[in-house]
Amino acid sequence: MEPWQAFVLGVIEGITEYLPISSTGHLLLAQHFMGIGTAGAMDKAAADAFAICIQGGAILAVLGLYFKRTLQMAMGFLGKDPEGLRLAFNILAGFLPAAVLGMLFNDWIEEKLFSPWPITAALFVGGVAILLVSFRNRKEAVGKGRELLDLTWKMALVIGLLQCVAMWPGTSRSLMTIVGGLLVGLSLRAAVEYSFLLGVLTLTAATVKKAIWPVSGEGIPAQYDTLFGGSMLMHSQYGTLALVIGIVSAAVAAALAVKWLVSYLQKHGLAVFGWYRIALGIVVGALFATGLLAV
Repeated sequence: MEPWQAFVLGVIEGITEYLPISSTGHLLLAQHFMGIGTAGAMDKAAADAFAICIQGGAILAVLGLYFKRTLQMAMGFLGKDPEGLRLAFNILAGFLPAAVLGMLFNDWIEEKLFSPWPITAALFVGGVAILLVSFRNRKEAVGKGRELLDLTWKMALVIGLLQCVAMWPGTSRSLMTIVGGLLVGLSLRAAVEYSFLLGVLTLTAATVKKAIWPVSGEGIPAQYDTLFGGSMLMHSQYGTLALVIGIVSAAVAAALAVKWLVSYLQKHGLAVFGWYRIALGIVVGALFATGLLAV
């Protein structure tokens, strides 16, 4: 992987991670177009790990932008902020379903769904879902609904269950959590903020797991089927510089994207992202179907 490729992938990750358009889907398609992850089993495994681990940049961006909220939750654990403690537990409740199902089905998902056609289908279907929810929730889009601290653990659990749908690459974790928040009665602003905060925990868990988890499979040497196998494989294939570039560029791009998204959604709602996903799914699907791009 060239430094410029790592930079491009980092920017794509940062821009798309918290927008409801699927960062994983965009990253895997971008890697496919650049020929990354296509040179055998080791290259594919390293590319998949790289796409997950540069999420660390997006995590850092939200921790910086929402430092006060993060501090509030930390003070809650210290017994000094009851509202912060309740919010922290609601974040954990939202994370629990993905943690359980992710452990059970991660290998199957990577084997069956981390390929161009399933991702393209998810982009299109997710776009239709956004339009349906957007048209149904126009009042919430202009600010009505419950605030973040009004969230209950049962509501958080529902959002967490919907987040699990985003294990299908191309669906979008932020899409499912925002939609889940709207469906349980949160205002759009509160649903977006909860999506950001839940994303920090979910992405951290996914990034750490991918970095330390053993990597095995046909064509992958046994030396990577050990603790920190994912990190060693990425280093052997791409080097440390590519990962650093990817994380830093993702952090900067994510910070800019998050600040823009909050302002944009308050004025315009979600519909534009639905149209974008549908258009992208149709264009990419047509390129694959006509053979202009190899699957």
